[in-house]
Amino acid sequence: MGIQSIQLTDEQMRDFIINGYIKVKTDFPPSFHEQIYQQVDAMFEQTGNWGNNVLPLIPEIQQVFDHPVVHGAMQGVLGANYMMHPHRYCHYNPQGSGGQGFHKDTYEGDEQIRRHKCRWTMGFYYPQDVTEDMGPTAVLPGSQYYETYDSAHAQPEINLCGEAGTVTIVHYDLWHRATPNESENKRYMLKFLFSRLDEPTTPDWQSDTDDWYSVANGSELEHPELWETQWDWYYGKQVGTANGVSTAEVDSLLKVLQNEDEKLRLNASYRLGRVGEAAIPTLNKVLQDSSESIRNYVGNALSLIGQPAVPTLIDGLQNKDESIRTRAAYALADIGKPAHEAMPALTQAVKDDSPLVRRHAIEGLGIIGQQNLDETDLSETVNVLIDSMSDEHYWVRYNATRTLAKFGAISEPAIPILTEQLDDENRYVRFNAALALKEIDTPESRDVLFNHLFSTRWCALTTRETPF
Repeated sequence: MGIQSIQLTDEQMRDFIINGYIKVKTDFPPSFHEQIYQQVDAMFEQTGNWGNNVLPLIPEIQQVFDHPVVHGAMQGVLGANYMMHPHRYCHYNPQGSGGQGFHKDTYEGDEQIRRHKCRWTMGFYYPQDVTEDMGPTAVLPGSQYYETYDSAHAQPEINLCGEAGTVTIVHYDLWHRATPNESENKRYMLKFLFSRLDEPTTPDWQSDTDDWYSVANGSELEHPELWETQWDWYYGKQVGTANGVSTAEVDSLLKVLQNEDEKLRLNASYRLGRVGEAAIPTLNKVLQDSSESIRNYVGNALSLIGQPAVPTLIDGLQNKDESIRTRAAYALADIGKPAHEAMPALTQAVKDDSPLVRRHAIEGLGIIGQQNLDETDLSETVNVLIDSMSDEHYWVRYNATRTLAKFGAISEPAIPILTEQLDDENRYVRFNAALALKEIDTPESRDVLFNHLFSTRWCALTTRETPF
């Protein structure tokens, strides 16, 4: 039997799309959270922060994220087939702390990987009651779409207070911070990372309408086309085109892409995406001739246009400029299923001299290929991914193992190399190799996986004092 879920409503999904977070509360008794709190406290007193090992040390935490209200909310924002990432961390905010500055969590230094579509979340869990004076985590609502300090800090700061058992699910790119702890109490927050494995085709919440504007309910729309695009993506719908857009408006929108106001640039890029095929020649010219920051907005627009923009982006994969090749691979991945014709070009791009191009091309193969699974079409792609396992950059290996996991049984020829990657020098490549073996799901892959897990099993009860 699967984990039960209490699904989100249209209104809750609307708020998540706009604000980038949703707060839910489990109904375990206070004693349950008190027990977790005491174990976390003992961890810090005895050994310090165990980071990724906090879950095997305190396995009761899994029950929090398996709770129907948390599981249902996570399904709504990440799809039914989401996964808990092996990265997790316990954030300790002691009495008298000065807090943090607002920030986004990093992607190993490559900020271009950030996407407006929600494919990664963080889950913030409080094992104790947290009040305003205890240094709660704070967020800047809606800032998941912003890269600049000025745009993010124009948003109101919201403190995520709550009783023990409160879990806040946060878009990975949302600006957040720990606030100063002015109380006499310690504050713990357990941060877990989750990611989407499947692209959406239908809503994974209790939805009554597919019309964004009926859900928006006439409220002020700061980013109407951006938000509607996210809503349509969750529904598996292709982006519609704007009617009656003149050449003059396209030229005007292109000028706005250079405006100092990030919010205006963002809206202009989404409006250009809604123009559709007619805007492609002009956007392609700007892609070739503009700065890297402007190319990011052009890439957003081309990815929104979808299938008609695919040939232009395939051409971009051949450009001599690394930035253009990287942006083309990124945009093709964002298009998803309609970019199927780009699979051969992306497969070739996996051999590019640039590690940035390689990692984005591999991500694109996973997103696009998973929605167009065909053993014959993907056999060459699987072979190229197998070769990528020897890449010197671990994020390329990380994306390759993750993409093989998305292909499931089609990745069976990769079992020998995935077995080797279970001992990769990077802990997250190891995890993805195990995930791929699980998703391949053959007797051979299961044997490899079970043998590895039994030999590497870590016992939370074994200590220096209790070695047996």
